Amino acid sequence: MLSPDFWSDKNHAQTVLKQIAKLKDELFGKDKYNNGDAIMTIYSGAGGDDAEDFSRILLEMYIKFFAKRNWSSTVLDEVENDHGGYRNITLEISGKNAYGDLKGEAGVHRLVRLSPFNAKSLRQTSFSMVEVSPKIEKDSSIELSEKDLKFEMSKAGGPGGQNVNKRETAVKVIHIPTGISVRATSERTQQKNKEKAMQILKGKLYAHYEKENADKEKGLFISKSTSIEWGNQIRSYVFHPYKMIKDHRTDAETNNIDKVLNGELDEFIEAEKSLN
Repeated sequence: MLSPDFWSDKNHAQTVLKQIAKLKDELFGKDKYNNGDAIMTIYSGAGGDDAEDFSRILLEMYIKFFAKRNWSSTVLDEVENDHGGYRNITLEISGKNAYGDLKGEAGVHRLVRLSPFNAKSLRQTSFSMVEVSPKIEKDSSIELSEKDLKFEMSKAGGPGGQNVNKRETAVKVIHIPTGISVRATSERTQQKNKEKAMQILKGKLYAHYEKENADKEKGLFISKSTSIEWGNQIRSYVFHPYKMIKDHRTDAETNNIDKVLNGELDEFIEAEKSLN
């Protein structure tokens, strides 16, 4: 049994309370999918080439973070530009607590730096958005009505060989009531990509309604969509005129940007978790 003197030490008390909270999350979880795999999509927003390059920077940062957690990741769909940046890219992340740890990363991220795409190297602000949803298995209780879905087929690029590019194997599915859409290109057949797209869509809908319900409980206004631009950012990455990465929800910040871009995200993730 711990003595009263132990609890009088704030550092001891906070350490124990954090361990208890972590144990509760592992055993029960606020979310039934917290312990499972995740789907992450990164979209470029306002900022043109800089925004698409920022999506690349975020992607590389997250991949390094996954490696530190011994998680694996697979690209499900990607739209790359001519400069090595991404208009959007979707990953499946497999590992313990992937969704529970990553869902707090969802939101608009803001970059301020001297633009490598500007002839005068002027300071540029650009934005990317991260979406995180759970991986929903086939036996999920989430049911979708065919009348609420629109399917679009197209030729798929990327890995898979020439046959992938000759046939319409890529599948895009749109959920009409919410406007949420997903695209799957990683599988070799249209049917497999359709199954993968439906799986991703179920996860995105789950995350969408989970956030909507949480916002309602907090008395917040529910927006149908989030613009990937000024006023919506959850975190800023400032490379110039000073160096700082700051989370606007928790006020967690650091001037060691290299550490964060190398995948050291625990400080931000744990701070966001403590809000819930």
